[in-house]
Amino acid sequence: MKKIGIIIGGKSVEHEVSIITGMQVYENIDKSIYEPKVIYIQKNGKWLFGDSLHDINNYKVKKFEDAYEVLPGFKNEKLILYPHPEIKSGFFGKKYQPYEIDLVFPAVHGTNVEDGALQGLFQMNGVPYAFGSVLCSAVGMDKVIMKKVFQSYNLPIVDYIWFYRSSYEENKVKYIEEAEMIGYPLIVKPANLGSSVGINKARNLDELLFAIDVAKSYDRKIIVEKCLENVREINCAVIGYENNLQTSLCEEPLGWKEFLTYEDKYVNKQKDAKEAKRRIPAEIDEEIENKIKDYAKDAFKAVDGCGNARIDFLLSGNNIYVNEINTIPGSIAFYLWEGKGISFKQLITTIIELAELQHSQRKVNIISYDIDLLNKMGAGGKTK
Repeated sequence: MKKIGIIIGGKSVEHEVSIITGMQVYENIDKSIYEPKVIYIQKNGKWLFGDSLHDINNYKVKKFEDAYEVLPGFKNEKLILYPHPEIKSGFFGKKYQPYEIDLVFPAVHGTNVEDGALQGLFQMNGVPYAFGSVLCSAVGMDKVIMKKVFQSYNLPIVDYIWFYRSSYEENKVKYIEEAEMIGYPLIVKPANLGSSVGINKARNLDELLFAIDVAKSYDRKIIVEKCLENVREINCAVIGYENNLQTSLCEEPLGWKEFLTYEDKYVNKQKDAKEAKRRIPAEIDEEIENKIKDYAKDAFKAVDGCGNARIDFLLSGNNIYVNEINTIPGSIAFYLWEGKGISFKQLITTIIELAELQHSQRKVNIISYDIDLLNKMGAGGKTK
């Protein structure tokens, strides 16, 4: 039985959201064919391992009785979880042994985990992992690079500017003027965060200055976008790899205006669980729906996606704008697939199978080119 390591947490402002996603994956993975284990990266960067990590209630009280710190190692295309050298034994003198993981399922969100940093660790050591590559993850996290890539694919996006925190602090007047040329209202975002953290709407200069101060406290890159009023958000997921892609149903979050806050997405949704928060399928014309699905596939291919991703759109009248791609969507966007007859369990299995396909493609590549270059070098760096 293949051992799947579901990684959650991390040094990210979306740490708690990741825990929810990870627990959902653990509960719904097909345990008849996979042996899942949760690996919890704490906010201080420590990796924990143990059966108590499989119960979401333990995260609420921050108590994991049998969990112990592990260090990641790698051998034969597997992730090896080694007990920390300072760990001697557990309850009743239990001795901890290294544990082998066959495939990593990162159920993570935000910087330092979803942005390619974690993926690079596994890719460098030949361990198969789910979702997009290092490149895909990095592009999907950085909203500035993402927009530039989308523009190269002729995907429609709203007007925007961006700048570094250091540049803004040196010349505020320049960037305020550039932002105001787009025209109020504006949306100000940190370039490398998700879940609406650090995002604010600006209707005037005072609000713009405030929004930029908030955004630059989270990231060194800030993006300022035109805020479309009386706009609808329409989301669509894509699953697959390379040219073999399938789109989900489209959804429309209800009560959405310019953007959903973190509380709207997670806190209020828990409080109002019995009240519908999204309309699936979205009530849009067939022509608009087909165009959104085509754009979703193009956006997925633009970042070289793999597995399952959710693409968020803005719909203003009949004008469609690609807002962003979520390369590891919250809850793996399982709710977008249920209406097409794909259960959460089937979705997870497909994502794992696609991860294995992506890994097999990497293994075909030549990674060594032996020309004995060092022995052909003379003293002082001159070739013989």
